Amino acid sequence: MIDRLTGTVVAAGVTWLVVDLGGFGLRALCTPATSASARVGERVTLHTTLIVREDSLTLYAFADAAERDAFELVQSASGIGPKIALSCVSVLPPDQLRAAVSSENLTALMKVPGIGRKGAERLVIELRDKINALGSSSGTASPPPASAASGWGEQVAAGLESLGWSARDAAAAVERVAPLAEDDPGLGVSDLMKAALRTLAKTR
Repeated sequence: MIDRLTGTVVAAGVTWLVVDLGGFGLRALCTPATSASARVGERVTLHTTLIVREDSLTLYAFADAAERDAFELVQSASGIGPKIALSCVSVLPPDQLRAAVSSENLTALMKVPGIGRKGAERLVIELRDKINALGSSSGTASPPPASAASGWGEQVAAGLESLGWSARDAAAAVERVAPLAEDDPGLGVSDLMKAALRTLAKTR
């Protein structure tokens, strides 16, 4: 297993990073929060997990170990694969996930795309005895976000769709956060992505 890597970020999207490891570039899927913590041209250390399938090897990377551990824990529930697990930790950071499972807050769990009431109940039943072992996020402050360039809407919509939302939901979320981008041109794409995630959570 690839547990951790350190290298230079050479490319980044809302939900992915490419890290150069001495001439060897690795592309990893990640949460918007992890993407926001990285800057092209700067070195970064990421906590990772490798998902092996018959036809693919997919690397998932996270800014801190708690987020990576939450991603792995969610997948231990039946019927939950890496795509839904990534959406889960994108919508519910480790502390919020622990609180939702411990308090049996099905409404909070159902904010994750791909998780309905039965899925939320299954998460509570299968994770409640394991969730307290989950660590807390480091809380390390991220560097100031780079300003969103033109075309931020397409980037945010693509990121939301990759996390499981429909094209219609993604487009509606982009429309709802457009005033934020207009009012504060200094907001980065990752900030707008997080705002879009919050609007989608409120509508579910």
